[in-house]
Formats: sequence, C-alpha cells, structure tokens
Amino acid sequence: MARSPVIALAPGVWRIPTVGRAFINSYALESDDGSVTLVDCGVKRAPARIVRGLAAIGKRPADVTRIVLTHAHPDHVGGAAEVARRTGATLALHAADVPYAEAGESPPRDPTIRGARLFTRLASGRFPAFEVAQPLADGDLLDDVGGGLRVLHTPGHSPGHVSLLHEPTRVLITGDALFNVSGVRWPVKLFCTDFEMTQLTAHVLGELEYDVAAFTHGPEITDRARERVREFLTRLSRE
Repeated sequence: MARSPVIALAPGVWRIPTVGRAFINSYALESDDGSVTLVDCGVKRAPARIVRGLAAIGKRPADVTRIVLTHAHPDHVGGAAEVARRTGATLALHAADVPYAEAGESPPRDPTIRGARLFTRLASGRFPAFEVAQPLADGDLLDDVGGGLRVLHTPGHSPGHVSLLHEPTRVLITGDALFNVSGVRWPVKLFCTDFEMTQLTAHVLGELEYDVAAFTHGPEITDRARERVREFLTRLSRE
C-alpha cells in the first residue's frame, strides 16, 4: 500500500511526513483565502516531500505565504531556506532562536547531560542559514493562520522552542516539547539546551484545551489527546 503524502487531522490541517511515516513531520494549515502556512520544514532533503504533500491537498508552493518554525534544529529547519526560496514565504521563529537560525547553527546542548559535549563534537548541528522576518513571542496569536494559531513558548529543548495551538480546530502541535515515539515521552536529552527546563515548561501543554495532539516526532493522538498528555506529565511529576 502506497504511503500517503499527507494525513488530515482536522478541517484545513494536515500532517506531512518528511522522514518515514511519522519520524519527522511538518504541518500545513489552510486559511479561508486558500493560502497555506507551513509548520517546520524538516531536514535539508525534506522540501521535495513537502511539495508532494502540498500537491496532495491541491496546493502549489506559491500558495504558501508563511512558514512557522518550532525551533532552530536541523531536523526542523534544515529545509527552511529551500522551502522559503521555492514558495516566497516569510519565516517566523521565536526571537530567542533567531540568532541561531541566521547563523545556521543549532543552539548549544545541555552541558549537564553526560555525552552532550562529545555529541556536539561529533555532530555539527549546522543547517543552511535563513533570515527570520517575524520574531515570535509567547502568547502571540497569528490570527491570519486558519483562524488563529497561538504561540506557546516552551523553552528548554532550545531557548526559543515553541508549541502551537490551532484554536479553531483544537489541534496542538507540540514541536519537540514532547515526542510520541512508542508512546508519549520526553525529547532526547542530548538534543536539549536545558533538559530540566524542557520538563518544567512542557506542563503548559497539560493546561490547554485541545482534541488532537500532533507531534513533530511521532504520529498524532486523536483519542483522549489532552488526557493522555496530562497523564504523562502528571505521572512524571510524582516520580
């Protein structure tokens, strides 16, 4: 059976797998005027898959008017410069990650995590640099993105990491605040700037109202999404 280039999550909201079936995901959100906002652009080779995903929903690269990035790591922004070139779209990223994006270099990794320094030496963390037209801040409402996309600053994985709540459809995009790989779990410690902060700030995701939890690593949760995320966060807070 052929792999689908897109998975519908809600009216006007799709997941675009860019590596595997759900190992790395981007998202497309359609506005009332037919324009599209992309969330994340995957690794450097991801643009071709993103274009195929757009075609599957009847869209062309020219329909993309904005790209919102959850954070400045190569598996999320590696394709950003090329997707921006193909679409002409502007790029939005939290202000704390803008210097890294414009330098083409990942934020530093958590020095308290064993092996982080070694991993930093082995993996450059570089990606094609790009200019950010719209620095984001916590609480921003992008009201021209399908009726309203709320920015939630959830730092730790990177200084400017954000999660995103599409308020009209109640779809939460967690970014890398949480993974859903063999169940809900924390992101890989080695990739975090401050793993302890990642755990602290993720708790905001348990306080929101949503029906679908969408992850940039792993498939979405559509059944009791909020409850399952809260169960994970509550269980860990007691350990």
